Amino acid sequence: MEILEQLTTEFNLRPDHAKNIVDLLDEGNTIPFIARYRKEMTGAIDDQVLRKFSDRYEYLLNLKKRKEEVAKVITEQEKMTDEIQAAIEACATLTEIEDVYRPFKQKKKTRASVAIEKGLKPLAEFILAQDGDPYAEAEKYINHEQGVNDAAAAVAGARDIIAEIISDNAELRKKLRALFENHGEIQVKMIADDEKGTYAMYADYAELVPEIKNHRVLAINRGEKEGHLKVKLYFNPDMAKRVCAAKYIHSKGACADIITEAADDGYDRLIEPSIEREVRAILTDRASEQAIKMFEVNLRPLLLQPPVKGKVTMGLDPGYRTGCKVAVVDATGKVLATSVIYPVPPHNKIEESKKIVKDLIAKCGVNVIAIGNGTASKETEIFVAELLKEIDADVSYAVVNEAGASVYSASPLAVEEFPDYDLTLRSAISIARRLQDPLAELIKIDPKSIGVGQYQHDMDKKRLDSVLGGVLEDCVNSVGVDLNTASVSLLRFVAGLNSGIAKNIVAYREENGAFSERKQLLKVSKLGAKAYE
Repeated sequence: MEILEQLTTEFNLRPDHAKNIVDLLDEGNTIPFIARYRKEMTGAIDDQVLRKFSDRYEYLLNLKKRKEEVAKVITEQEKMTDEIQAAIEACATLTEIEDVYRPFKQKKKTRASVAIEKGLKPLAEFILAQDGDPYAEAEKYINHEQGVNDAAAAVAGARDIIAEIISDNAELRKKLRALFENHGEIQVKMIADDEKGTYAMYADYAELVPEIKNHRVLAINRGEKEGHLKVKLYFNPDMAKRVCAAKYIHSKGACADIITEAADDGYDRLIEPSIEREVRAILTDRASEQAIKMFEVNLRPLLLQPPVKGKVTMGLDPGYRTGCKVAVVDATGKVLATSVIYPVPPHNKIEESKKIVKDLIAKCGVNVIAIGNGTASKETEIFVAELLKEIDADVSYAVVNEAGASVYSASPLAVEEFPDYDLTLRSAISIARRLQDPLAELIKIDPKSIGVGQYQHDMDKKRLDSVLGGVLEDCVNSVGVDLNTASVSLLRFVAGLNSGIAKNIVAYREENGAFSERKQLLKVSKLGAKAYE
């Protein structure tokens, strides 16, 4: 099935809509742009479906490319047949195409390749044909120079070749993989002390593969990686070996016995370890994809919190021993004042702290106070609530999620923005700005550090960055940006722009003053007609 036809069927689209989406993606248009400004071409499909469509399209393109590469290699080896070509075309996944390619790969030295070098492949084919006495036939292959000293040695070599033939059978591997996925069992044992008790529930644990939850897969993987757990994927070996042998045996006698022995050896030595790795990779990919999806779901509402516009804001980054960092920013986010107070244990300088805060409120005209929700947040909130009762001014407060503020404060971007402030004060500035415009501030932080998911460090970095980058892009394009105030961090997520062009826009703005109309963007360096569209 052609890629376009397959996508049309899978996503239940009109053929012309599917073709238009593919054409728009091939032209380099972004998802938010297609979703918002090309609705008539796509049937008004939303950005979430478009992203899934784009991911699937990319996978199918990679699959097609890999099929062409495999077919080319097999053809160059002059081993291509109509049957192999049909098998390649029928592959629906990258794993299946690798199964077809397996017999034609350049392998390292194996027991089978050694036996083939000794000229024993015809004997292996004779045994697989199951038409005669294998030991009588093996007498013809005795070769003392090659180390084949008797018929038993010749049969042993042929058995190694048959074991590899069985192992390389794509149809058989697909069947065994399905058996592992549908009827296998994950078995976990504790092999090293876990003082924190993080993996206590997995000390002696077993669960069927189709029933194991995705978060458990990730937890078990991490425990194994940290050296606390030993993990085994178990499927009844007797049943698996019978499946292997049954694929090749069509008679009784000495040849069938040798094939059975080869199937047993091939399964234990070659097939089972490989299938176990593949199925565990499938489970990990599935679990990672769901974890990434949870990041995506949790990140969106955090970014799209309503901003508190036009307010002079005081940001408080609470702390015990090192004190509570204070920063006041005006309605545009410009820093007006900074300080450090010690209103909570162990210092308890409450009156002194109140005086500093009251002076800043009066001097800067503070309208709202943003309190970070980290260490000492509750005590700081109590302090602020008491203080506000003592002043005659309309000032309110809000507790703000400060996840990632410390990461941002130590980043090159924060240093570039606030070279004159140390990183603790940069955190307070970030907390204040998060209340004023959550999207504009959170966009500066690596989404993995915002605290909206688990196991982020175990995910495929490229895939996680791609998905979360898509969320940032969707959010920015759904609310829009002010061309005359937006930072480089914000502008780079506008459909059609990148970091380089975003920097050029800001540079143009600083040199020529505020934009008065959109067409002025065409004067910005490297911003061509396509990006403008």
